[in-house]
Amino acid sequence: MATVLYLSIFLLFLVLVFKLFLQSGTKYRSLPPSPPSFPIIGHLHYLRKPPIHRTLHRLSQKYGPIFSLWFGSRLVVIVSSSSLAEECFTKHDVVFANRPLFLTGKHIGYNNSTVAASPYGDHWRNLRRICTLEIFSSNRLNLFSHIRKDELQHLLKKLSKNSLNGFVEVELRPLLTELTFNNMMRMISGKRYYGDELSNDEEAKKFRNIIGEILENSGVSHPADFLPILGWMGGGGYEKKLKKLGGKVDAFLQGLIEEHRLQKESRNTMIDHLLSLQESQPEYYTDRTIKALILVMLTAGTDTSSVTIEWAMSNLLNHPDVLKKAREELDREVGEEQLIEEADLGKLNYLQNIISETFRLYPATPLLLPHMASEACTVGGYNVPRNTILLVNSWAIHRDPQLWPDAASFQPERFDDGEGDSKKLMPFGMGRRACPGNGLAQRMVGLTLGALIQCFEWEKVDENEIDMSEGKGLTMPKAHPLLAMCKARQIIKNVISI
Repeated sequence: MATVLYLSIFLLFLVLVFKLFLQSGTKYRSLPPSPPSFPIIGHLHYLRKPPIHRTLHRLSQKYGPIFSLWFGSRLVVIVSSSSLAEECFTKHDVVFANRPLFLTGKHIGYNNSTVAASPYGDHWRNLRRICTLEIFSSNRLNLFSHIRKDELQHLLKKLSKNSLNGFVEVELRPLLTELTFNNMMRMISGKRYYGDELSNDEEAKKFRNIIGEILENSGVSHPADFLPILGWMGGGGYEKKLKKLGGKVDAFLQGLIEEHRLQKESRNTMIDHLLSLQESQPEYYTDRTIKALILVMLTAGTDTSSVTIEWAMSNLLNHPDVLKKAREELDREVGEEQLIEEADLGKLNYLQNIISETFRLYPATPLLLPHMASEACTVGGYNVPRNTILLVNSWAIHRDPQLWPDAASFQPERFDDGEGDSKKLMPFGMGRRACPGNGLAQRMVGLTLGALIQCFEWEKVDENEIDMSEGKGLTMPKAHPLLAMCKARQIIKNVISI
């Protein structure tokens, strides 16, 4: 057994050396600039320096807005320029419509068959069509507006329970997590998982932890995706962990589907709708396809919204003048007798500016999901060979001082003049692989943030600035959960039954 292992390692070493030798050939000429690398592993050591988007930003300051790294034998090109990102997703949009295959997608994402990870082709186009027409269309989102409104009421009741007579300290993160998770689960399955006598808090916590593990291992995160020998040397522990995690995910999602098959009456949920489509088009709407769609909705639609709201509230506490201006707008445009509704969002320009500025400084995906070139092309005058992985550092682009004056400052007013056009601001990606759920996210974030400002007064727990350090994970959570002082305003008695 040991002989076979050593022989395998030796053969792999020869393959890697051969590939590195070929880099001097025509295919790898005129590549974007690159820092010095180590033999075999290339630049994999940079993955050990989180947060990765900041590490890549520091490299771009030295090597330019487009540079290249070798993760093992796989070439990765990093773009940190708005104009170069636009070039990738307009001129070369089809070329970069592919996704690289990672172990997470293999073992958790149904062998890379989800709408987020699927290679570009007929299967992805079918999934995208389903998302656009059957899940995230305006009509479908409007059908579930009562759920978002009801879950918001639950949040407001919790916050007001102890804050009617004065300021109390609250930790927002668990409350926002419950809000977004309940909202998505009710849309998907019709069940609340947190907060009442019919909910299953324990089951919810287990699956929330599973989602957290998925997000921690997604994107460009683990060296074993690029150099398998690193996984073998650890006894295959990383891949074993992903297989086990994938089994848990599949069992949970299949249970949701079976539960809906057994019920006699439809509950107007996403699963009901997709199962009805399965009856007429079984070749398109297989159980595996339905589970893959649900998985993306849960992973992409929960943490992204709750994280964004927490960052926004943190910014407002550090900038009380902005908070005051936003509350004045809400009092003026919505009033103090009724709760903000989704129909009000279009007239709350300053609230939208706050959300845009939060997306700019703290994008939920600081590195856009990886793309992969399906054929050779030229970007910024450099050669990008076929199968090159493309990473776009949206965090760096959003903080580019050449695009954004005083780029590190929180200034919602900068969006008054249209500064945040789509070529500069890309919280949901760009091109044909952009996130199809941006409409739902905008509604959820806008409605929740607006209600928190409208219904409560907020202060910091002390005179220190709120810590804005970034934590680990695909969705860039705060390193330290937000603690704040909260006091219910008079309006709360008018808009919810206490």
